[in-house]
Amino acid sequence: MQHPSRTHADTEAAQLHEQTALLSAERPSSNSVAVTHRINPRISRRLYLSHFLSSWNSRVFEFGAVLYLATIFPGTLLPLSVYALTRGLSAVIFAPAIGHYIDTNDQLQVVRASIVFQRLAVATSCVIFYMLYIGIPLGHNGRAGMLALVSFLACVEKLYSIVNLVSVEKDWVVVLAENDTTALSTLNAQMRRIDLLCKLLGPLCIALIDGYSTEAAIMTNFAMNIASVVVEYFAIAWIYYEVPTLQEDRSMPRVEQSDGQSTARLADTISRLCLKTRRTLYRFFANFDFYFHHRAFLPSIAGALLYLTVLSFSGQMVTYLVSSGYTTIHIAIARTLSVAFEVLATWVAPWLISRIGPVRAGLWMSNCQVIPLIAGITVFGLFTGNSFISASGLVLGTIVSRVGLRGFDLCMQVIVQEEVEAESRGSFSSVEAAWQNAFELLSYFSTIVFFRPSQFFWPSLISCTAVTTASFAYTFYVYLRRGHLLHLEKITGLLWKEAGPNGYSQ
Repeated sequence: MQHPSRTHADTEAAQLHEQTALLSAERPSSNSVAVTHRINPRISRRLYLSHFLSSWNSRVFEFGAVLYLATIFPGTLLPLSVYALTRGLSAVIFAPAIGHYIDTNDQLQVVRASIVFQRLAVATSCVIFYMLYIGIPLGHNGRAGMLALVSFLACVEKLYSIVNLVSVEKDWVVVLAENDTTALSTLNAQMRRIDLLCKLLGPLCIALIDGYSTEAAIMTNFAMNIASVVVEYFAIAWIYYEVPTLQEDRSMPRVEQSDGQSTARLADTISRLCLKTRRTLYRFFANFDFYFHHRAFLPSIAGALLYLTVLSFSGQMVTYLVSSGYTTIHIAIARTLSVAFEVLATWVAPWLISRIGPVRAGLWMSNCQVIPLIAGITVFGLFTGNSFISASGLVLGTIVSRVGLRGFDLCMQVIVQEEVEAESRGSFSSVEAAWQNAFELLSYFSTIVFFRPSQFFWPSLISCTAVTTASFAYTFYVYLRRGHLLHLEKITGLLWKEAGPNGYSQ
């Protein structure tokens, strides 16, 4: 990997920046005029309501499906791994088609379709889960067929959730803010709080119900989806009709051709399609080459490597914990603590960045993630004879490591934002996202290969190795950027001062 050479002045400036606060508290000039766009409270309330229902149902079903599969297919990680792998792979494959669908169709129809089809997919999945749970005779290979069907429905739910996310959070919110940064920040912050609330309480709610009765949990999941679809459907329509800017036709124009013209231009169309394909492939490989040779490659790939993990209270780990004797209530409590530690990182990391800069803060956060995971995997390996104790060690290590994980992620965001040129951020980020999805799919493959709960040590070890490798990669980046990892001269000077010239403490 090649890094652009830096002048001595650039190096000094970078080191100086690491000692200064990330955001300076400057007072606005008296001559400046602040123009703030105030969003209609009724519009914002309906937006938050729609977003809450969408996030809540997604989080509840995402975690509930894990619990249902763990109960229906006990003693194996294979069904859940296939389910999660199929769901994640669909998002990678059909991402370009989703963008084209959003760009070429009416905005209200797109969002309404995402709401309806997402809820229908979840409701149908709940019906299938219920049939599998009560043990309806399905004949030869019936359960496998139902698993394939519910995996397909999971793909539908995932794709339409992305449609809703991109349409509302990435487009509608910007239109509502009307180019006002303050209003946009307010909307984004509030929607992130809603996401966090749903991530914390949604799984806890469905886990508590599942702890009482899996049948009741499936029925509750079904009822919530059916009940919320009407509210979401009309709330989003009300916003659309109240904001004239949203009603503007911004879809890509479609060119209509007669039958005679289409026949005459068929060869030309094929030729242009081939040329476009070659250009797309060229840009694809050019973006990867740019990514690999960029100075932000190491911190970016280190962050992407963290997606190769099963130690995140996701489907694979939850299924293992259920087989180890954990109840759904225990899992919900552990997951809640994990989210609480992640929230803690959103205060710790910015404070640390303001004190020592994002580069050194990232090194601290990386160590805060690796050390608890190594301790957890050590306990897990030493107490294999007692599955509950070994699982508890892994759970504790995973919970504590979430501070380092989220803190490291925040540091990586700052570094990439500062290092990557403005005109190249799209290309760089798209390749980074591709690596993140690729590593996440590898984590699913690990539990497909080692699908028995008794083999969960190996996916855990692979995850810990990936996190440790990411830490080493980032440490190497810090060394390349700063020229050192520790101020050895300061340490030796301090020791010499303490010991005195004769080797005795003064």
